[in-house]
Amino acid sequence: MKRDQIEQLRETVGCQAVLKTAGFDLDEKQSTKRAMKYRRGSEIIIVTHAGRGWFDPLGDDKGDVFALVAALEGCDFLEGCARIAALSGFAPSDGTSVSNDRKPLNEVSIADSWASRRPPWPGSAVWRYLRLERSLPAFVIRAAIDEDRLREGPYGSMWAAHTDDMGRISGWEGRGAQWRGFAKGGSKILFRLGASRANRLCVTEAAIDAMSLASIEGVREETAYLSTGGGWAPATAEALRRLGERPNIQLVAATDNNPQGDVFADRLRALAQDVGCSYLRLRPAADDWNDVLRQSGRFA
Repeated sequence: MKRDQIEQLRETVGCQAVLKTAGFDLDEKQSTKRAMKYRRGSEIIIVTHAGRGWFDPLGDDKGDVFALVAALEGCDFLEGCARIAALSGFAPSDGTSVSNDRKPLNEVSIADSWASRRPPWPGSAVWRYLRLERSLPAFVIRAAIDEDRLREGPYGSMWAAHTDDMGRISGWEGRGAQWRGFAKGGSKILFRLGASRANRLCVTEAAIDAMSLASIEGVREETAYLSTGGGWAPATAEALRRLGERPNIQLVAATDNNPQGDVFADRLRALAQDVGCSYLRLRPAADDWNDVLRQSGRFA
């Protein structure tokens, strides 16, 4: 696709159209003409510049419509062009195809999409990202690989699996150097690392933080390191409830050290009281556990 055609797509397809297609709804009460707030569950995207720009108020992600598609769907730029073109009905004038060999995620099962990707290996793009940019030690990366929790996503992005109680893949957290998102068509339940019958459940907001806390603690015995993926879906709450109802469980709110983290911690405290398990708030010294890990320099 030529540059002028890409610019045509950028001008004709606004971020609002992408968000509506992805299941986001406009929060009219908290929107203005300059900043329109869209919500999908606990996820929030602010659309700016008359629909030409966006940013995540709970993170650092931002950009144009192409960056938005990449963040939401975990696709590369070429795939993003195809999906944006489909929204506009645009066809390249030179006949160049912008399609790809893979079907959209809503046409391929989550399990098949997961199975089609390779686990990371020493020296792979995801391995380098986790080791060099996130400072995770090799022993934790290997543990996550051994438990089939990680995949190599497009353009070096990490896929971290969310699973149900039977171990079936429901979706994945996607993380890269410049963006983050969740599998389109997938369901947030829990990222799980560690003992399957653990008595100590450490709940974080991101798989990166779950693996970071596991690194800091040396992957403690009888501990499961969990991530909600930044959301609180009904399936997540039910999964945590079933885990908390087992005998001798301690629910540890290892959420971020900020107001959003405190909101999640309060929800976990209420859940623990409801099911009758013990509760502990474990607060990182920095904003999140990956910040703590990187600042410590232990595994750099």
